[in-house]
Amino acid sequence: MLETNKPEELENEENFGCVTLTDENGQEADFEILDLILYQEDQYVVLMPLDEEDDQVVILKQEEGDEENDCFVNVESEELLMTIFDIFKERNQDLFDFED
Repeated sequence: MLETNKPEELENEENFGCVTLTDENGQEADFEILDLILYQEDQYVVLMPLDEEDDQVVILKQEEGDEENDCFVNVESEELLMTIFDIFKERNQDLFDFED
């Protein structure tokens, strides 16, 4: 489970930017928020790591945490990941060049 110290950035879709996530070991990593996707009553966030040269995105499920932090959990289902990614590609086809 990952936590963000800036949940307000994810509450307003127009306020995209960067977020710092902290893992269970206390390691921090910075990500650019690319999209928020609501699918079957669950919220997913599509992130791009800022410190990597790789063009791969990270998809996490958003869950409510304590008052100060939202939590994000890994999506275990490969089928669900592909569904969310397909939605992301469709919504952002004008912004990114996707390889098939």
